[in-house]
Amino acid sequence: MSRLPFRFHAPLAGVLALVLLAGCAADPKAVANAPLRGVPLEYQARPDGERVVPAVNPVYLTERNRRRWVEYAGPEGKDTIVIDPYARLLYHVVEPGKAMRFGIAVGKAGRGFSGNAVVGRKESYPSWQPTARMVRADPALYGPLAGGLRGGLDNPLGARALYLYRNGRDTYYRIHGTMDPSSIGKATSAGCIRLFNQDIIDMFDEAPMGTRVKVRSRAESLALEGPMHELHTGYVVPEAEVELIAADQAAWEAGQIVDPAVLEAQQHDAAVAAARLAGAGN
Repeated sequence: MSRLPFRFHAPLAGVLALVLLAGCAADPKAVANAPLRGVPLEYQARPDGERVVPAVNPVYLTERNRRRWVEYAGPEGKDTIVIDPYARLLYHVVEPGKAMRFGIAVGKAGRGFSGNAVVGRKESYPSWQPTARMVRADPALYGPLAGGLRGGLDNPLGARALYLYRNGRDTYYRIHGTMDPSSIGKATSAGCIRLFNQDIIDMFDEAPMGTRVKVRSRAESLALEGPMHELHTGYVVPEAEVELIAADQAAWEAGQIVDPAVLEAQQHDAAVAAARLAGAGN
């Protein structure tokens, strides 16, 4: 292989997470010296300026969610980011036939765009403000945040954001971090393309302004990834994974998987309470 990005060789050590993260004030040196068991180095807690990005819970580091080197069969060339909203994967192509693959969460906005774009803006710990449409659709959740939310680990955009542009205009399509690592690998009700904060931090450094981005259509996803099956857990796997699909179905029938509708309602209630707290703090 030719030279690969250094941070990929040797990485550094919804609103629901607001409450959980509000008390984070750890000493960066202490956190760095206390690795979480079962978590790969790249997903351990890491100092990030004045903040400390928490380690990713190993429960969320499924095979499809963890970053990994893969052979890449798509037509895109070197230094291209490829997003597949249907397989819920993001590829950073570093040379023909070789890419770093990441698991992603895909919001509704992430399923309404396809084609080519470029990274036209980059922000570290970006601020966030719900759109008027979001406030109208869910005033209990987004109303308290209508004035916007300062950047930070309790912000829906997470640690970094890449803003995609086409023909010099903002597409309103973003690749960003998350305050809710449990969402990675799943479909979400809001947002665009989320990565674990550790992944977007490294992607941010490896994707300069002007980086080419390709968002696959459903037809392109089917041609390159094959048909996907959504498990009762909310993750997707290739339909060829028949044993995994059968095990998921058996667990569902045995009542071992929480009903996603019930879980979503519980998370929404908690998110509303956290949004009121965040709104009051701003």
